[in-house]
Amino acid sequence: MNGQMQGKRGVIMGVANERSIAWGIAKAMAGAGAELAFTYQGEAFGKRVEPLAASVGSSLLVDVDVTDDASLDAAFAQVKAEWGTIDFLVHAIAFSDKAELTGRFINTSRANFAQSLAISCFSFIDVSRRAAELMPEGGTLLTLTYQGSNRVTPFYNVMGVAKAALESSVRYLANDLGPDGIRVNAISPGPMKTLAGAAIGGARKTFKHTDANAPLRANATLEAVGGTAVYLASDAGACTTGEIIRVDGGYHVLGMPQPDNL
Repeated sequence: MNGQMQGKRGVIMGVANERSIAWGIAKAMAGAGAELAFTYQGEAFGKRVEPLAASVGSSLLVDVDVTDDASLDAAFAQVKAEWGTIDFLVHAIAFSDKAELTGRFINTSRANFAQSLAISCFSFIDVSRRAAELMPEGGTLLTLTYQGSNRVTPFYNVMGVAKAALESSVRYLANDLGPDGIRVNAISPGPMKTLAGAAIGGARKTFKHTDANAPLRANATLEAVGGTAVYLASDAGACTTGEIIRVDGGYHVLGMPQPDNL
């Protein structure tokens, strides 16, 4: 993929540490020649992101709270002032109260439902509107989802509803922004050992189960997800939009576990 993203600039939102899916994407983008900017929320995350950004030659770091309009406006104004335009944006932001990612979905609280949908879904719409203004010659918007959006997954609970809304948003945004040459897609990896994934009850069991039963007998790697992101954001993905691209070792095709694991 060397040079596939040469000359392209983009914003990566949602890197928490070196095990983040967003970081896997950032490394692949940088390796393909892209110039990157990173967002983070708060000083603690900023300290984690800064050395990672530096390792791929990035010095443009922006503090942003996706629940605050003024913060979003200031963040994109900063990117515009530095670069003028961008070619892609990666949205890897989701949140739900950890206490509600165990137990029964029926016990979801009104407050956490609203917060989960606002941060995990609406923030992508909000960010896309601002990013699209910096893509006068077209570009790519990417977000991350999970199969719990359309199949019941233990303990995923309200996040499944949030991801279903996010995937629907991808389709509507793709239709809205297509005439502007802006492609909108989501990548759906299987379970991964990330900070966000660890918040979900039974995460280790889910990871082991998919690793043992996926057709490829393996979970996704950061490198595989990153490579898919490069394809979608590069000229090779010029005619792909509105898609949910699964990078899960093929687990999504199964109706039951493998015979040895029944």
